[in-house]
Amino acid sequence: MSFELRFASIEDLAFARELTCRNMLRYYMRHELPWQDHAFDEAWSDRQNWLVLSENVAVGYLSLSRDMRAIYIRELQVAEAFHRQGAGSWTVDQVVSMAQRERRQAIRLTVFEDNPARNLYERKGLQVQGKDMCFLRMQLDISTHVL
Repeated sequence: MSFELRFASIEDLAFARELTCRNMLRYYMRHELPWQDHAFDEAWSDRQNWLVLSENVAVGYLSLSRDMRAIYIRELQVAEAFHRQGAGSWTVDQVVSMAQRERRQAIRLTVFEDNPARNLYERKGLQVQGKDMCFLRMQLDISTHVL
């Protein structure tokens, strides 16, 4: 299966919000955190947002932010029908390539401690740097070889 990234527009906001809620609501509920549509929508405007496409069909969503040192993966969501088909791994590889081109030193993200996506991130070389409540802070130093 082949994938590509396309910049997301405001017309893609509803897709991204619904996908994120569908994938993440169980974790929010399990950890007694509120899901807030308006908070998602506010964050959208402050980030660089991408759709993950396969054969021109949106199969996922990626949201990034940056500081001088790192690219932050704020959201990486893949539709359940496309889990375990390489979309998440491919997308992480694209972020690594971005970081290298931009000469960023690291990729950072947070993930719920009980989210199986943690396994993907660890396979891609991200390492746990710490824990905040129910979240793990993970980082890949760009000098690290990525599988």
